[in-house]
Amino acid sequence: MKILTFTSLFPNGVQRELGVFIYQRTVHLAQLPSNEVEVVAPVPYFPSWMRVRPWDAYGQVPRDEITGGLRSSHPRYPLLPGIFMPLHGWLMFLGCLNHVRKLHRQSGFDCIDAHYVYPDGFAAVLLGDALGIPTFVSARGTDINVFPEFWIIRPMIRWTLRRAAGLIAVSEAMSKRILALEAVEGKIRVIPNGVDLRRFHPTDRNEARKRLGISEEGQILVSVGSLKAVKRHELLIRAVRRVSERYPKLRLYIVGKGPLHSQLEAQVEEMGLAGRVFLVGDRPHDELCLWFNAADVSCLASASEGCPNVLMESMACGTPVVATKVGGIPEIVRLPELGRLVNGDPESLAGGIVTALGQNWDRNLLAEHAQQRDWVLVAKEADEFMRSRLESNEPRPQ
Repeated sequence: MKILTFTSLFPNGVQRELGVFIYQRTVHLAQLPSNEVEVVAPVPYFPSWMRVRPWDAYGQVPRDEITGGLRSSHPRYPLLPGIFMPLHGWLMFLGCLNHVRKLHRQSGFDCIDAHYVYPDGFAAVLLGDALGIPTFVSARGTDINVFPEFWIIRPMIRWTLRRAAGLIAVSEAMSKRILALEAVEGKIRVIPNGVDLRRFHPTDRNEARKRLGISEEGQILVSVGSLKAVKRHELLIRAVRRVSERYPKLRLYIVGKGPLHSQLEAQVEEMGLAGRVFLVGDRPHDELCLWFNAADVSCLASASEGCPNVLMESMACGTPVVATKVGGIPEIVRLPELGRLVNGDPESLAGGIVTALGQNWDRNLLAEHAQQRDWVLVAKEADEFMRSRLESNEPRPQ
């Protein structure tokens, strides 16, 4: 099967940590017998000679490169953030059409494997229609949990879901949201994300803390996620103040970057938590194993989620989780031996953390649970689903 993977979230030579979960599924899909995969990862146009952060990174992305053994290309398309959001999918399609048409003449793709319903999936379905090949679209999170609330984008999302040859949801909860948008039930498959077992595995906790340069004393919480409103780090910080009354040596390390950095930093100072709560910024994906192993508990206070990899990665390191019961999270933390599910308020978060810190967890059991689902299995499930849909020859709606 010759597959064109289409996504703006594929890692490149400049943004190496971009869309690691998409990278993993794509690479393992390419490693299956009789598969050939090529990647088109469009980026917004930005002059390479201009230095205006963070947009100047787009200007430095190479046009073509080899990533993880896969040939990937990065055609440009015009974009003004916010203003062009309703046109984002159309602009992505028009910017990639000639390039993808040329690749199709050379390779003869059997299908397009697109990630993220809007704008990427919308553009990919348009490309598939233009080339006469079926398009599969994977829903990831915000594209289904948030974007359909925008009335001007909702019709394009619904059109994409109806027109796609097959839909992949990363959780049952997301599958239900897709069906609520009037997608066809028979063409949806739930395929949760996996975990990279080469990177995430249990190690000695004190050794991990030593390698990170943090104190080996006291209890440590870690929260990995971008500093955006949906992650609700501010609630977690409030919860930590409550918990610190019982655990005076407790510390929270928030790993990630985002627009709320200054706001969260001010909150930490205002609440007198300097020396207890640390914003460590963005860290390489390879380093996350150390953070999970260094922690007594991993926390996720999100308002919405698809299938957060950080929970599986934490458990693969033998570290229990405390997370809000939203989206696909209850499908991951489905046993009390894996962690605690809480409501999205400081009191519930604090209670879950106190309970987790006071429990004697079986790290081997946690790791063994996560090891049941690696990226090889995910790729096999995606491959089987796409092949079955291609063989069905089911006509697509006009």
